[in-house]
Amino acid sequence: MTLDRARVRASFARAARSYEQAAVLQRTVADELLARFQWVTIDPRRILDVGTGTGYGLPHLRRRFRKAQVIGLDAALPMLGVAKARSGLWRKSPLVAGDGERLPLAGDSIDVVYTNLALQWMDLKTAFTDFHRVLRPGGLLTFSTFGPDTLKELRAAWAAVDGHAHVHVHSFVDMHDVGDALVHAGFADPVLDVDRYTLTYACAADALRDLKRIGAHNASTGRFGGLTGKRTFQRFVDAYETLRREGRLPLTYEVIYGQAWRGVPVSGGGADVRIPVSMIGGRRPR
Repeated sequence: MTLDRARVRASFARAARSYEQAAVLQRTVADELLARFQWVTIDPRRILDVGTGTGYGLPHLRRRFRKAQVIGLDAALPMLGVAKARSGLWRKSPLVAGDGERLPLAGDSIDVVYTNLALQWMDLKTAFTDFHRVLRPGGLLTFSTFGPDTLKELRAAWAAVDGHAHVHVHSFVDMHDVGDALVHAGFADPVLDVDRYTLTYACAADALRDLKRIGAHNASTGRFGGLTGKRTFQRFVDAYETLRREGRLPLTYEVIYGQAWRGVPVSGGGADVRIPVSMIGGRRPR
């Protein structure tokens, strides 16, 4: 699946103001991912939160690793604007605008890369390779991302309408493909597991509204690009209604949790500008 990176950025930029109120699942998964640090022995100097969004994970990471500098990075500037406004968050955690697939940071400069529910909006192989580049030897990557059963109810409803669910609903990568991408990027000792969460809604409009409020649009280049007619949309709603249980409409999320350590270095390329981490959040040398 090829992603429209401009659409991803635009979707999350538009959702910046509504994201916090709707991101219940994202916070739940973040809490679980953060809790998993208790099983890891590591004393990082610098932590990078890729796809930090409104910055929910930053204070939690600072509390857990009190000696570390915690940096938040996101491709959507309005998201960083919200993070900056949260209780002076930027004064304690530098915020950087950048693409998770092409991090604007020097190699071997980060001890922990943390990313919560952002990888599904990136090319895995490209992102993992750049995470590997910026991590120091022995550095840790810890992440969560969505698996293929995510939004399966919406996919089934659209398939019942026109047989082409993939043009309406974003596709997500299988856990085995995530593992393969880690190994391909040079990571060692990958550990992956899966959990499932189900949100319930009173009606289809509420479910779709929540997705819009968190910026979760279909970002594949093969998505349906036109307007959906009223009759077609009603057929989708009717198909979704057949899945109603105990008076509520379910919406499933399959979450893949993973961690891996930096292994053999992978050579990079290109002429991208990389920022020395020592210059982030501090004064420029004279």
